[in-house]
Amino acid sequence: MSAPADIDVRAVTEAEYPEWLRAVRAGFLREPVVPAAELEARRTQFAPGRSLGAFDGDRCVATFRSFAQEVTAVGGRLVAADAITAVTVTATHRRRGLLTRMMRQDLAAAKERGDVLATLIAAEYRIYGRYGFGPATTGTEWTIDVPRAGLDLRGPDLDGGRIDLVDPDDVRKLGPELHDRMRRATPGAISRGDWWWQLNTGAVRPDPAWTEPFFALYRAPDGMVEGLMAYEVDDKWADTMQPSNTASVRDLIASTPAAERALWHYLCSIDWVMQVKSGWRAPDDLLPHLLPNPPAARISMQSDWMWVRILDVVRALEARTYEGEGELVLEVVDGSGIAGGRYRLEASPAGATCTATTRSADLTLDVRELATLWLGDESAVRLAALGRVREERAGAGRGVDALLRTSRRPWCPDMF
Repeated sequence: MSAPADIDVRAVTEAEYPEWLRAVRAGFLREPVVPAAELEARRTQFAPGRSLGAFDGDRCVATFRSFAQEVTAVGGRLVAADAITAVTVTATHRRRGLLTRMMRQDLAAAKERGDVLATLIAAEYRIYGRYGFGPATTGTEWTIDVPRAGLDLRGPDLDGGRIDLVDPDDVRKLGPELHDRMRRATPGAISRGDWWWQLNTGAVRPDPAWTEPFFALYRAPDGMVEGLMAYEVDDKWADTMQPSNTASVRDLIASTPAAERALWHYLCSIDWVMQVKSGWRAPDDLLPHLLPNPPAARISMQSDWMWVRILDVVRALEARTYEGEGELVLEVVDGSGIAGGRYRLEASPAGATCTATTRSADLTLDVRELATLWLGDESAVRLAALGRVREERAGAGRGVDALLRTSRRPWCPDMF
């Protein structure tokens, strides 16, 4: 067995990319043979220095990739982030510190570039806290029992708007601008590059099992595109030849509540559709209450979703807006030495300043807890009750909540 020191962690070269991709597939329990179509499609995403591999001889036994991303802070400002994905360690090489070595190398590079955050979707909850990440958004899926929903199944009242089924070319043309409007109003939303639109409309098909969904576009009465939904429908019938079909949403973005209402009502009114699966939505999504009978939508899945790692405390806290006014001193503990220190935050609806200080702290917390609080979804009072933050001044947790919590919960619509 190779000793950890004999395993080389390095940036992957283009020539090593097929071996690296094989290891990615193996790590995610997929057949470790890379189909030619997948290799050809994914080569276009290769960026020198952003894919790391651990090599035992010529064999790649751990993988790691990052790419540039923008995350929407509370208030709509776009924050530069280091998005982490394709993290695997082959089962034969676990417990040798390979992930730690790759993570340290990538986060150091992100800090050097000037990224404010790092982000990831955690496949296993227990792994990433030790690297300073904290869960910052939650995803929820609803399953709608259409006959119980109480909707007029003749279709939505569009009040002058319209819904059209459109082609992938239309989606690639109209979707990016709609998504940009949506994400700027949604804390926790992330950027979608051209690759995302190609991948999700079939322009590139690394997965041979990919099937084209239906695309429904909502236009407001003035012609403005305000909503877009991608969905698929299975083909199931009961023994008595009664329809029992399920419509599953792959993606739904909307810039107005009217667009959301129209698209959900449209989907529930399609003939033969008895059940709708919403796909990942915000935990306080409007969906259940867009139905006359909200209990017809039951939560079928709920989980942590995007995790955040603060790399620059000052820029992260100054990037977001605040609904209240106040001053706090935070003692941020960071075992990696990237973002620790004592910071004084002065915030109001007009803006915020954050500076290093020697004043006594109001609250002491690990950088992972700061990440959990940053988008406004968690309560410092709750974290104090759990023993995850420490109040140095009585009532400090309530002061933190008054500044950081938001009226709507953050949401990341995307997997990456």
